[in-house]
Amino acid sequence: MTTKAKQLQKLVQEYRDAGESWPATRDEIADWAVREKRYDLTAPSLKRLVAKELAQAMSEEYFTDAKGRRVRAKHPARVRRGGKQFVFWDDMRTAPRNHMKRAFQMRRKRIASECKQVKTDVDSYNDAHLEEPQIPMVLDFTDDVREMELAEQAKANRSVVSRILCKWGNWILTKDTGLQSGSP
Repeated sequence: MTTKAKQLQKLVQEYRDAGESWPATRDEIADWAVREKRYDLTAPSLKRLVAKELAQAMSEEYFTDAKGRRVRAKHPARVRRGGKQFVFWDDMRTAPRNHMKRAFQMRRKRIASECKQVKTDVDSYNDAHLEEPQIPMVLDFTDDVREMELAEQAKANRSVVSRILCKWGNWILTKDTGLQSGSP
Protein backbone atom coordinates (compact mmCIF):
# COMPACT_ATOMS: atom_id res chain seq x y z
CA MET A 1 0.00 0.00 0.00
CA THR A 2 1.29 3.45 -0.86
CA THR A 3 2.16 6.05 1.75
CA LYS A 4 -0.44 8.33 0.14
CA ALA A 5 -3.15 5.70 0.61
CA LYS A 6 -2.19 5.26 4.27
CA GLN A 7 -2.33 9.04 4.77
CA LEU A 8 -5.80 9.18 3.23
CA GLN A 9 -6.98 6.24 5.35
CA LYS A 10 -5.75 8.12 8.42
CA LEU A 11 -7.69 11.15 7.19
CA VAL A 12 -10.88 9.05 7.01
CA GLN A 13 -10.29 7.90 10.59
CA GLU A 14 -9.81 11.53 11.67
CA TYR A 15 -13.11 12.36 9.99
CA ARG A 16 -14.82 9.61 11.99
CA ASP A 17 -13.03 10.62 15.21
CA ALA A 18 -14.28 14.19 14.71
CA GLY A 19 -17.83 12.87 15.09
CA GLU A 20 -18.88 13.53 11.51
CA SER A 21 -21.74 11.50 10.01
CA TRP A 22 -20.95 7.85 9.30
CA PRO A 23 -21.41 6.06 6.97
CA ALA A 24 -20.41 8.92 4.71
CA THR A 25 -19.94 9.61 1.02
CA ARG A 26 -16.47 10.30 -0.30
CA ASP A 27 -17.67 13.82 -1.17
CA GLU A 28 -18.66 14.47 2.45
CA ILE A 29 -15.25 13.32 3.66
CA ALA A 30 -13.46 15.37 1.00
CA ASP A 31 -15.48 18.50 1.83
CA TRP A 32 -14.62 18.06 5.51
CA ALA A 33 -10.91 17.48 4.78
CA VAL A 34 -10.62 20.61 2.64
CA ARG A 35 -12.77 22.72 5.00
CA GLU A 36 -10.69 21.65 8.01
CA LYS A 37 -7.47 22.24 6.05
CA ARG A 38 -6.41 18.63 6.49
CA TYR A 39 -5.91 18.14 2.77
CA ASP A 40 -3.91 20.58 0.70
CA LEU A 41 -4.48 20.68 -3.01
CA THR A 42 -0.87 21.17 -4.14
CA ALA A 43 0.21 21.16 -7.78
CA PRO A 44 1.19 17.45 -7.69
CA SER A 45 -2.14 16.58 -6.04
CA LEU A 46 -4.05 18.50 -8.69
CA LYS A 47 -2.05 16.82 -11.45
CA ARG A 48 -2.88 13.37 -10.00
CA LEU A 49 -6.54 14.37 -9.69
CA VAL A 50 -6.71 15.56 -13.30
CA ALA A 51 -4.88 12.43 -14.49
CA LYS A 52 -7.32 10.23 -12.55
CA GLU A 53 -10.30 12.07 -14.02
CA LEU A 54 -8.83 11.78 -17.53
CA ALA A 55 -8.31 8.04 -17.03
CA GLN A 56 -11.89 7.68 -15.81
CA ALA A 57 -13.20 9.61 -18.82
CA MET A 58 -11.12 7.52 -21.23
CA SER A 59 -12.38 4.30 -19.63
CA GLU A 60 -15.97 5.48 -20.18
CA GLU A 61 -15.61 6.13 -23.92
CA TYR A 62 -17.45 3.55 -26.02
CA PHE A 63 -18.25 2.97 -29.67
CA THR A 64 -20.50 0.53 -31.51
CA ASP A 65 -18.61 -2.09 -33.49
CA ALA A 66 -19.62 -3.65 -36.82
CA LYS A 67 -21.73 -6.28 -35.02
CA GLY A 68 -23.59 -3.66 -32.97
CA ARG A 69 -21.74 -4.31 -29.71
CA ARG A 70 -20.96 -1.51 -27.26
CA VAL A 71 -17.17 -1.62 -26.96
CA ARG A 72 -14.75 0.33 -24.76
CA ALA A 73 -12.57 2.49 -27.02
CA LYS A 74 -9.58 3.43 -24.85
CA HIS A 75 -7.46 0.88 -22.99
CA PRO A 76 -4.47 1.30 -20.66
CA ALA A 77 -1.43 -0.97 -20.81
CA ARG A 78 1.52 -1.00 -18.41
CA VAL A 79 4.91 -0.75 -20.14
CA ARG A 80 8.46 -0.72 -18.81
CA ARG A 81 10.82 1.82 -20.36
CA GLY A 82 14.23 2.72 -19.03
CA GLY A 83 13.66 0.80 -15.82
CA LYS A 84 10.42 2.68 -15.07
CA GLN A 85 6.81 1.62 -15.42
CA PHE A 86 4.37 3.74 -17.40
CA VAL A 87 0.72 3.25 -18.25
CA PHE A 88 -0.04 4.22 -21.83
CA TRP A 89 -3.56 4.60 -23.17
CA ASP A 90 -4.47 3.72 -26.75
CA ASP A 91 -7.61 3.43 -28.84
CA MET A 92 -8.40 -0.19 -29.67
CA ARG A 93 -9.48 0.81 -33.19
CA THR A 94 -5.88 1.81 -33.96
CA ALA A 95 -3.77 0.21 -31.20
CA PRO A 96 -1.20 -2.44 -32.07
CA ARG A 97 -2.05 -6.00 -31.01
CA ASN A 98 0.71 -6.05 -28.38
CA HIS A 99 -0.79 -3.03 -26.60
CA MET A 100 -4.25 -4.60 -26.57
CA LYS A 101 -2.91 -7.96 -25.38
CA ARG A 102 -1.20 -6.23 -22.43
CA ALA A 103 -4.30 -4.14 -21.74
CA PHE A 104 -6.60 -7.17 -21.66
CA GLN A 105 -4.16 -9.14 -19.47
CA MET A 106 -3.90 -6.19 -17.08
CA ARG A 107 -7.68 -5.86 -16.89
CA ARG A 108 -8.16 -9.60 -16.32
CA LYS A 109 -5.59 -9.52 -13.51
CA ARG A 110 -7.44 -6.58 -11.88
CA ILE A 111 -10.71 -8.52 -12.05
CA ALA A 112 -9.08 -11.65 -10.56
CA SER A 113 -7.52 -9.58 -7.77
CA GLU A 114 -10.88 -8.00 -6.98
CA CYS A 115 -12.52 -11.45 -6.93
CA LYS A 116 -9.87 -12.78 -4.56
CA GLN A 117 -10.36 -9.81 -2.26
CA VAL A 118 -14.15 -10.07 -2.21
CA LYS A 119 -13.81 -13.81 -1.43
CA THR A 120 -11.47 -12.98 1.48
CA ASP A 121 -13.88 -10.29 2.73
CA VAL A 122 -16.93 -12.59 2.51
CA ASP A 123 -15.07 -15.46 4.18
CA SER A 124 -13.98 -13.17 7.01
CA TYR A 125 -17.50 -11.79 7.45
CA ASN A 126 -19.00 -15.29 7.44
CA ASP A 127 -16.42 -16.51 9.98
CA ALA A 128 -17.24 -13.57 12.27
CA HIS A 129 -21.01 -14.19 11.99
CA LEU A 130 -21.38 -17.95 12.36
CA GLU A 131 -24.78 -17.56 14.02
CA GLU A 132 -26.22 -16.11 10.80
CA PRO A 133 -26.77 -17.79 7.42
CA GLN A 134 -23.54 -17.68 5.45
CA ILE A 135 -23.33 -15.26 2.53
CA PRO A 136 -22.41 -17.31 -0.54
CA MET A 137 -19.92 -15.98 -3.07
CA VAL A 138 -19.85 -17.63 -6.49
CA LEU A 139 -16.84 -16.55 -8.54
CA ASP A 140 -17.77 -18.32 -11.78
CA PHE A 141 -19.25 -15.56 -13.92
CA THR A 142 -20.08 -17.68 -16.96
CA ASP A 143 -23.84 -17.59 -16.34
CA ASP A 144 -23.79 -13.88 -15.41
CA VAL A 145 -21.98 -12.93 -18.62
CA ARG A 146 -24.31 -15.10 -20.72
CA GLU A 147 -27.39 -13.52 -19.09
CA MET A 148 -26.03 -10.03 -19.84
CA GLU A 149 -25.36 -11.00 -23.46
CA LEU A 150 -28.88 -12.41 -23.80
CA ALA A 151 -30.37 -9.25 -22.28
CA GLU A 152 -28.43 -7.11 -24.78
CA GLN A 153 -29.63 -9.31 -27.65
CA ALA A 154 -33.23 -9.09 -26.44
CA LYS A 155 -32.98 -5.31 -26.18
CA ALA A 156 -31.54 -5.08 -29.69
CA ASN A 157 -34.31 -7.34 -31.02
CA ARG A 158 -37.00 -5.23 -29.33
CA SER A 159 -35.48 -2.13 -30.90
CA VAL A 160 -35.58 -3.68 -34.38
CA VAL A 161 -39.18 -4.81 -33.89
CA SER A 162 -40.17 -1.34 -32.66
CA ARG A 163 -38.65 0.31 -35.74
CA ILE A 164 -40.42 -2.14 -38.06
CA LEU A 165 -43.79 -1.66 -36.36
CA CYS A 166 -43.41 2.12 -36.40
CA LYS A 167 -42.68 1.99 -40.14
CA TRP A 168 -45.96 0.15 -40.73
CA GLY A 169 -47.69 3.28 -39.50
CA ASN A 170 -50.59 1.37 -37.94
CA TRP A 171 -48.94 1.00 -34.56
CA ILE A 172 -47.41 3.37 -32.11
CA LEU A 173 -45.07 2.43 -29.32
CA THR A 174 -45.51 4.17 -26.01
CA LYS A 175 -43.20 3.88 -23.03
CA ASP A 176 -46.00 3.34 -20.53
CA THR A 177 -48.45 1.09 -22.34
CA GLY A 178 -46.42 -0.65 -25.03
CA LEU A 179 -47.88 -1.18 -28.51
CA GLN A 180 -51.20 0.40 -29.33
CA SER A 181 -53.24 0.42 -32.48
CA GLY A 182 -53.66 3.79 -34.10
CA SER A 183 -51.79 6.34 -36.12
CA PRO A 184 -48.55 7.92 -34.83
